[in-house]
Amino acid sequence: MSISDLYASGQHKQEMGHFASVVKIALVDNTVTEGEQKLLNRAAKKLNISEEEYQKILKNPDDYPVNPPIGYDESIERLYRLTKMIFADGNVDKDEVVLMRKITTALSFPLDNIEKVCDEALHLVMNDNDLDDFTAAIKKVNAV
Repeated sequence: MSISDLYASGQHKQEMGHFASVVKIALVDNTVTEGEQKLLNRAAKKLNISEEEYQKILKNPDDYPVNPPIGYDESIERLYRLTKMIFADGNVDKDEVVLMRKITTALSFPLDNIEKVCDEALHLVMNDNDLDDFTAAIKKVNAV
């Protein structure tokens, strides 16, 4: 097995873990709405999740750990997708926000800044900011 094959499989495990995090947020209320389903389908396609993997993750998302990405921008992009999922059904559930904070911690954001980062993420997505604006704002709020 070549180095590129090892990297690719490690990268795919990260993508599966991230997709499982998105699924967990969608399933907090035990229902996947039409909006959440659309976001799940888009996320699966973007993350190269096969139909078989999709179904396995949907059944048991807790079987897939969050593997934080290597880059800071990738962590912010994952936070963006997670936050978009919270708003997909039109309701922001307290349990979703609690789970979001746990996942944000797993994405390697500083513990002492998790609440501020999550609050800003929610505000940005609620106001329809795109990924570029979201990234800039999160970097500003998370400046150390």
